[in-house]
Formats: sequence, structure tokens, C-alpha cells
Amino acid sequence: MRVAYTVEQCWHSSPGGTAVAALRIARELAQRPEDVELHLVAGRHPKLPAPEFRPAGPVAMVPLSRAALYETWLRLNWPKVESVTGEIDLAHATGLVPCATAAPLVVTVHDLAFIHDPGQFTRQGVRTMQRSIEVIARRADRVLCSSLATMRDCEAAGLEPGVLRHVPLGVDLVDVDDETVERVRRKYLLPDGFVLFVGTLEPRKNLRRLVDAVRRDEVTLPLVVAGAAGWGELDLDGTDDVTFLGFVPDGDLAALYAAATVFAYPSEREGFGLPVAEAMAQGTVVVTSERTSTEEVAGGAAVLVDPFDVASIARGIAEAVERRDELAVAGRRRAAELDWAVAAERTLAVYRELAP
Repeated sequence: MRVAYTVEQCWHSSPGGTAVAALRIARELAQRPEDVELHLVAGRHPKLPAPEFRPAGPVAMVPLSRAALYETWLRLNWPKVESVTGEIDLAHATGLVPCATAAPLVVTVHDLAFIHDPGQFTRQGVRTMQRSIEVIARRADRVLCSSLATMRDCEAAGLEPGVLRHVPLGVDLVDVDDETVERVRRKYLLPDGFVLFVGTLEPRKNLRRLVDAVRRDEVTLPLVVAGAAGWGELDLDGTDDVTFLGFVPDGDLAALYAAATVFAYPSEREGFGLPVAEAMAQGTVVVTSERTSTEEVAGGAAVLVDPFDVASIARGIAEAVERRDELAVAGRRRAAELDWAVAAERTLAVYRELAP
């Protein structure tokens, strides 16, 4: 099968988990040349993306920059990806904006957080995402969802249940030795014990409540935050006692998780929650949100809290410290179940449903 596969999100200012997922699944699919031939597609960009988000292999670039490309893809179903890839059997838009094509169309929808709280996004962003859902409802032959929570949101947004497919993401199981952990401790001047948060800094990540929770009496560990700035206003005044590391490269990230006492991720809403899986893969005990996709990812191996209740988050961190040994074992076991090869196989199975 010849598949046009979009990777435009790799050039976003905060590529995040959507870019990681697209690249990791593409890497797995590339190991199956007898089944699929991927043709990577993006808009026009004068520079390469950051090394961590750089696609492996050539990218065919449609001669429009992102704003114009998204607008014409949504309004005109033009320019079609076939104009730069040649003949294809299907197209796969790995981000929310569906690409233009005359072939069968697969779209990956990681999350629809904007329908729950549009105030956490820019007005233009909300308009683009809302229009994307309307176009997906008309044009997409299959919609891949990384969590059951997202599948429910897609149904609520008007997508036909029959086109939805559940494709959970994977996690890389990286071995980190004590020497590497100590190197990262020294590099970032980390305390002996700490609560860690990793993720793009944006309102729905719930950092304000996490900061307040760590200051409560039942929590005796400082907070370390790693992540690039995202969109939206964050109420993070008075955080002199919080260590902000900024963006942490992949080469240091696994050791950072391993160095932490507790990983706290009380996000209000996620499409999947890759940092939860990454922390569990290092045996770091996790605190995350109940009744969200991250509860699915945790699979019973984390302490669940109410993300809108500061006291609940604080109690969860204290409980995680007490249950650290037990949950470390359970977390590693759960992380081992999340496999990028399985995600790629499920993606390929959807391609087979549509290929002639």
C-alpha cells in the first residue's frame, strides 16, 4: 500500500505527544516494507524541525505554509497530497487537521479537549479544531483514537461510531543506569527527592493546582517541572520554590524520570498521556487524574486523584510515597504492555480495511 502520511506537527512550536506518536508509528511501519510504503508529507518549511522531532527519511512538502495549508485543506480539500506524493492508496492525517486527498482518508484524533473548555485555547485554534471535526465527519473513512475517552468525545462531537478505531500508543522501554541518573542530577541540580512534572506548559496541564498541592503539609518534597512553553495564560505567580527546567532533551528524559521520587500528572484532560507511560517505564510511581485517558494508560498501576481538588492531589502524592515500592513494580509491568509495534499493527489493520 502506498500511504501519504502527514507529519506537519513536527514543525509546531510545541510538537508534543502527537509528533512523538506519528514518528514512532511511522518508524514501526517502515519495518514492514512488504505491507506499506509511507510517503511523509508536510507544508513548506525552510528549516528542519528540532532533532527530537525530525522525521526519518524525506518529507514531500506541499508549497504552502501551515496557516494557508490548513485553511485550504479544510475549506477547499486542496492541494491534495497526491500532488507531491504521486498516486496513493490512502492518506493518513496524523494530526487533527485532515489533509486534502481524493483517496480514502484516515485521521488520527488524539484529543478533543477544546470542546470541554474552549477558553483554554486561542480563538483561532478553536475555530480550526471545530472546522476540522466538521470536515472529518464528512470526509474521513476511519478515525483512529488513542484512548477510549477520546472515542467517547468523538461520538459526542457527531462522528459516526462505525468509523472509530481504538489505537493506544506505546512507550519506549529505555534502560538507565545509576551513573546516567547521577549525571542528570548534577546537570540540572536536582534535589535528592522530588515530585516531577513533565509536559508542555499550558492551562489544561493543571500546574497551578499541582503547585498548590505540593505546598500542603502532607507533601514534603519539592516540585520540579520539565517542559517547553505551550499556549495560553498560566497562573504561576509566586513559584520561587518550584524548579523549572524548560525543555529536556530525549537523552536526559528517561534518567530524569528515574531520578524522581514521584511523577505527578494531574492533567485536566489528555488524549492519551505519554508522560505517564514514560514514568512507569522507569519504575517511578505515578499520580494522575481519575476518569480521564491517563487512568486508562495507568491501568491500575498509579494513584488516581481528582484533578480539580488540590487536597486530593496532595493526598495522592503522599500515598504514592508510601506505596512507592509496590507501585514501581506494577508500573513497569503496565508500561511493558504499551508497545509501539502493536500500535503500528493496529494502524496497518485499519489501512487494510480501506486499501483496494
